[in-house]
Amino acid sequence: MNLTILGTGSWGTALAKVFSVNFENILLWGINEEVVNFINQKHKNPKYCPDVNLDKNIKATLNLEEAVKFSKIIIIAIPTQVIRETLKKVNKDLFKNKILISASKGIEISTLKLISQIVKEEIDLPEENIFALSGPSFAKEVALGLPTAITLAGNLKKAEEIQKLLTTETFRTYITDDIKGVEVGGAVKNVIAIATGVSDGLGLGNNARAGLITRGLYEMTKVAKIFGGKKETLYGLSGMGDLVLTATGDLSRNRRFGIYIGQGLSVNNALEKVGQVVEGYKTVKALEKLSKEKNIDLPITEAVYNVLYNGLNPKEAVKLLMTRQPKKEFD
Repeated sequence: MNLTILGTGSWGTALAKVFSVNFENILLWGINEEVVNFINQKHKNPKYCPDVNLDKNIKATLNLEEAVKFSKIIIIAIPTQVIRETLKKVNKDLFKNKILISASKGIEISTLKLISQIVKEEIDLPEENIFALSGPSFAKEVALGLPTAITLAGNLKKAEEIQKLLTTETFRTYITDDIKGVEVGGAVKNVIAIATGVSDGLGLGNNARAGLITRGLYEMTKVAKIFGGKKETLYGLSGMGDLVLTATGDLSRNRRFGIYIGQGLSVNNALEKVGQVVEGYKTVKALEKLSKEKNIDLPITEAVYNVLYNGLNPKEAVKLLMTRQPKKEFD
């Protein structure tokens, strides 16, 4: 069986590496000609995961239509904000009977749609063919074969079949039917990780970080409820697990971005220093918009948004969070 992965970034490359033992051939699609050629000729990704050797059954292409035709199972591993326009480039008939698995994390800013909703709108796949793959999983560690546990969400009957293909000796996949909850966890945790990064950059200590993670998890459950996700899903791998990893791990792009902001770098300089997509930077715009439209209180999200987009001083943001009106813990 073949596998297509849309995206030649660190995550797409890592997934190709770990799943290459279960699939006969894997085809990566990307837009960087240098990276695509290097993968095909040198069996390495020079820009992302440069120290990882890719198996010979992993190839890459610049041709999106070729990639879609290549296999029945397609994993999306590109930035959330370009997923819709990417899908629009392909005749939707080519997706007929395909399985689409989103491994991207975010919420579309313009529509406030989750990725599964974007896929449904653009290529009109039956819901039973749309899945989300999310959980605590740094790309570098996955590519190096370090133990990883993750969640596949969607139709349970089909998920059981796919689960076997997406499980290896180093990559354990659990399943759930709560695709909305899994997608929300993967999206919102990036914003909370920016907040913990800012806190660490300011030198505010372990207590502050723990408080942000815990209250951030509560904000994640609020957002999940808006989309129809289950609260308990946010206590699992794709929620709490991914949040803890991203908010504390040194490989986290969102946390590093927040640290740079806390240390006084400008937003543009911090983004440049990270050098890769910081999904939380875009997702926080969607969450700020969502909180206003649905009238839900997301104080950490609001603080991150104001620091990144309204020039609020991070120290002032901390003061505003700490001096909010006293309340019950779960109001």
